Amino acid sequence: MLTIQSNVSLKPYNTFGIEAQARYLVEISHENDLPALLLLHDFVDVPKLILGGGSNVLLRRDFDGLVVKMAIQGIEVVREDESHIYLSVGAGVNWHQLVAYCVAHGYAGMENLSLIPGTVGAAPMQNIGAYGVEIEQIFESLTAVHIPTGEYRTFTHADCAFGYRESVFKHELKGQYIITRVTFRLDKVPTFHTRYGAIQETLDAMGVSEDKLSIQAISDAVIHIRRSKLPDPAQIGNAGSFFKNPEISAEQFTQLKETYPDMPGYPLADGGVKLPAGWLIERAGWKGYRKDDAGVHAKQALVLVNYGGATGDELIALAQQVQASVYEKYGVCIQPEVNVI
Repeated sequence: MLTIQSNVSLKPYNTFGIEAQARYLVEISHENDLPALLLLHDFVDVPKLILGGGSNVLLRRDFDGLVVKMAIQGIEVVREDESHIYLSVGAGVNWHQLVAYCVAHGYAGMENLSLIPGTVGAAPMQNIGAYGVEIEQIFESLTAVHIPTGEYRTFTHADCAFGYRESVFKHELKGQYIITRVTFRLDKVPTFHTRYGAIQETLDAMGVSEDKLSIQAISDAVIHIRRSKLPDPAQIGNAGSFFKNPEISAEQFTQLKETYPDMPGYPLADGGVKLPAGWLIERAGWKGYRKDDAGVHAKQALVLVNYGGATGDELIALAQQVQASVYEKYGVCIQPEVNVI
């Protein structure tokens, strides 16, 4: 039976710890409850906000509508072949718990995505990625409910139109579907990704030689790196990386290297170059900056933080200042990764 609450604080439901009120809130633990909810007469025309772990949203104001908290659980092996294991996972499953489950069972492909906050349902929407791996590399399909009709639809990899931190659910189909379940394709024989970031350096420091390399070792290295530089939302409000890493032309990168010889860049398949936004922001002088309770994290400039009482508008104002500063210095636009509500 659905329990719809009224006038609920959203502070516990967003990792920025922003105080905002929802007119209504309901938690969905069973897939069959979702179509019934969407077709309730009182809520058909009410604005809806879908939340998983609340780790990729910035609330600027109260939400005068229905907040749907997705809490569908379950991890199930649905099939396997010679090379792969296919897992069907509920949208409300904690992402890192899923990664830990896969590592423990020897299912390879997710280990570089360890300790990313949030839930499974939000992962395809954002095409989450870290340390050289994106979810689209292990994605098989998903099931979602059409909000206007309550009908189920299966989305293939091609249907999702994945891009860098992008999917069809952030563009053409934004606000039209609620993801209930995701199927992943994991490898029985791992392909190790150790070249991105500080993974190899961390593995070396941990004493992991090439012959002892495993998905567990890579997961441990990623966890160590993330914990060393990213703030725990339980201790200080944040949504992880606030900005996307910008992509520029090879020509522009060559020009920038003439002025900034130590600027890092990662070649892309299309001939462009991806720049680390954290490096740009730090070199523009923002690392550790604080105004009232809104700030840039002291260990990772890519992360904006709420020291306790910051509002969504204050964090947006800070983000805009950072964007303007980076553009003025480098001629490079950095865009928010976080969804602003």
